[in-house]
Amino acid sequence: MWQAKFYQALPALLLAYPTHRWLFLTLTVQNPPVGRLRETLGDMTKAFKRLTDRTVWHYVDGFLRTTEVTLPGGELGHHYAHPHFHVLLMVKPSYFVRGYVSQARWTEVWKECLRADYQPVVHVQTVKPNKRKSTAIEPSDETGIQTAIQETLKYSVKPSDMVKNGEWFRTVTEQTHKLRFVASGGLLKDILKSETSITEEDMLLKDGEKEEAESVGLGNVFFNWAPSDKRYKRM
Repeated sequence: MWQAKFYQALPALLLAYPTHRWLFLTLTVQNPPVGRLRETLGDMTKAFKRLTDRTVWHYVDGFLRTTEVTLPGGELGHHYAHPHFHVLLMVKPSYFVRGYVSQARWTEVWKECLRADYQPVVHVQTVKPNKRKSTAIEPSDETGIQTAIQETLKYSVKPSDMVKNGEWFRTVTEQTHKLRFVASGGLLKDILKSETSITEEDMLLKDGEKEEAESVGLGNVFFNWAPSDKRYKRM
């Protein structure tokens, strides 16, 4: 749904801004107890707003940000959640000449914006066209940015995590009820139009899965796979 909308708008966007560059940024925080996920996501959103006011954001002309929550590994992983932001950045052509920000600097600034007393994990990479060494993205070669879109606009919760621990997933669903999982700004502000918010049902989007109906039981709560909507719906 969201990927299709972005793909549809992409050719015109690249044609209008052929020299702009793209970055894929991942921002993480320390794993909170799953029962405090909602509070943590609120803190992350506030930190992201602070980030957009910092000088590292000066060369960013547009962004698309999504939230993903995964089940941490380890014996006690089901007591915690791993929330993180995936951010697709559209930057000015001069970013790599005058405004380049290293991964270490992104990490430092994100830590400051989080007001954290620990070092968060941050990863940033240049989006490149597939099977080419050039870092330029041309209107005629959209494959690199399409891959980044797929990574940004994938599921909010992994399907495997949904069924791995029913109690964990139920708590995540309760903690994220009616929260906004997709945000955009700048030149990308209206690229998804009205579909920049997510509901409890929307966060169960399951792209690329089989089309036949199926249901998943989590205690006394059941979700049924709706092929037409390509997502699970609470029964």
